[in-house]
Amino acid sequence: MTLYPEHSAPSRTDAATTDAPDEGLRRTLGVGRRSFLSTCTAVAAGAVAAPVFGAAPALAQDRGRGQDHDHDHGHGGQVLVPPHKRGIILYTVRDATARDPLSTDLPSGFREVFKQLARHGYRQVEFAGYRQHANAPGGADLESVQGAKLLRAWLDDYGLRAQGNHGFIPSSWPLSTADLDTFKKHLEIANIIGMDHMGTGGDPTGSSYRADWDVAADKWNALGEIARREGIKLYTHNHDGAYGFLLDGGPLDSQGRPTRSSGIRKLEYFLKVTDPRVVWLEMDIFWAHVAQYKFHTYTAHDGSTRENVFDPARLVARNNKRYPLFHAKDGVVSTTNGMGYEMVPFGTGVIDYTTFFSRIGERNYHNPMVEDDNSPSATDPGQSLREAKISYDNMAALRKRRH
Repeated sequence: MTLYPEHSAPSRTDAATTDAPDEGLRRTLGVGRRSFLSTCTAVAAGAVAAPVFGAAPALAQDRGRGQDHDHDHGHGGQVLVPPHKRGIILYTVRDATARDPLSTDLPSGFREVFKQLARHGYRQVEFAGYRQHANAPGGADLESVQGAKLLRAWLDDYGLRAQGNHGFIPSSWPLSTADLDTFKKHLEIANIIGMDHMGTGGDPTGSSYRADWDVAADKWNALGEIARREGIKLYTHNHDGAYGFLLDGGPLDSQGRPTRSSGIRKLEYFLKVTDPRVVWLEMDIFWAHVAQYKFHTYTAHDGSTRENVFDPARLVARNNKRYPLFHAKDGVVSTTNGMGYEMVPFGTGVIDYTTFFSRIGERNYHNPMVEDDNSPSATDPGQSLREAKISYDNMAALRKRRH
């Protein structure tokens, strides 16, 4: 298996624009002024009161009009996420894109959701598929050339840029003809929409064994080369399991598989055996911190128990150009769910995003996408878009600390 050195890639930036007034937001969301203000205040208070889990929370320092400047000396210095890099994955507001526009006054379908997200201040989006409600403009399924043209037109109308999609990655290997054709169709759609990246929401493999990660690397190197020829960077999005320890030695089990680890994590190995010119990654920072909580000891080849605490920012800093995308997802401490955290809107939890973004640098290269799996609510249809606004403001408020 080939081991690849670190490789750099050029960055690409866009111009920034300004936020819409909060009053316009309140009216569009269809909530009263008192309810709107009390919701924002309660969430901000939750950020201050959240328990500290090894790091200080990223607090919402500024919801004022000065938040879009790269240097705001009244709020601690350099903005950590420039305005043109503030994005959101549409999975966070999936209830809104799936909503029937004929049954509500709330934003519904891709076009109206784009409009609302642009009002919040977002300049980038990441897709989680191309389906919406059938009554929305364009119909239910926009996974086609014509659908992609509509999506691109709406993005352009509202000053948004798509940076990626959690879409189709072939299950076959070697590739079947049908899978290859579908993969190429998705690359065509990505190019029409204007994406630099295309990826998936899953790990390259769920296995713990080195041999399976070698096979996954061969597959992703091949797919990445196909994507590269179409001008697209192929990325894998990872959850906590990918940061567990690789089983690569020690006594073999009854099926001839290794049972112990050298201490290298699965995804660290994947980084070494994939070509940095064609395979890219999207770190979900929440799940990386869950992995820090869960996977801190391993059984070495000699049978001893060893400690190795995962440092997400260090992994990025050592492989910086391979991480063009992030999921910026926050959490509060949980001692009962086995993960260490519960998801909350960005900036209202305890994950120290100020330190994370300061340590990795390259702020004009990385594209952090706000995500909160729990934003949609069965009882409060406006919640996900309100929380998207809260998350945007908290990301815009991040400032590099002065020393």
